[in-house]
Amino acid sequence: MGYNWLNIIQNYLLPPTCLLCANAGHDNRDLCLPCYRHLARNTQCCYQCAELLEMPTVIQVRCGRCLSKRPAFDETVAPFIYQGAIQHLIMALKFRADFKNARLLGQLLAHYLLQTVAKPELILPVPLHPSRYRERGFNQAIEIARTVSRELQIPLDLNSCSRHRNTPHQTRLTAKQRRKNLKNAFTVIKPISAQHIAILDDVMTTGSTAHELATVLKKAGVGRVDVWVCARA
Repeated sequence: MGYNWLNIIQNYLLPPTCLLCANAGHDNRDLCLPCYRHLARNTQCCYQCAELLEMPTVIQVRCGRCLSKRPAFDETVAPFIYQGAIQHLIMALKFRADFKNARLLGQLLAHYLLQTVAKPELILPVPLHPSRYRERGFNQAIEIARTVSRELQIPLDLNSCSRHRNTPHQTRLTAKQRRKNLKNAFTVIKPISAQHIAILDDVMTTGSTAHELATVLKKAGVGRVDVWVCARA
């Protein structure tokens, strides 16, 4: 009758529980309705890089940075601001391997994307360098992307692009240092036939990573590159 019996059984045996306050989850997610309503939304932002705008607007606009130095990617979707509960969920996933957070973050991102964007042909999670992958044991972008891919029925591309430079951690770098740090960090290693790709990552800070990856994808023949992130810093 169209029911997903596996989900019904799982929710009966292990009912959704809010990862933030431990109350009952809502809408089959590990997040309760009050905590969901308190997440900081990124509603007034540049449509190209998702940076929060100082003045509210009812039309799509670019920020001054994107007007003066246009990124290689075409549009960014970042439903939340990187603070509070969303920052906690992302940090706990990245540094404590809390994989339940990846599923929740993917569900929240997919729910927003369903209402706002045209579907690309592929989702490409931002690659980690092999040594960083071995150090961490997983790629948080891939873990989030698995849920988004399943929810939106868009295939993942995990093999067409690699990160061949092991760039230092960027937490304390300026925007200029980040751009220099990431120069020529990515390589397309397999032909890509898709004309519309979404790069997926956990958070965008300056957009340098997305710009560098979008640059190599467009050089490889991709026509449109969007960026999907859970939050904008």
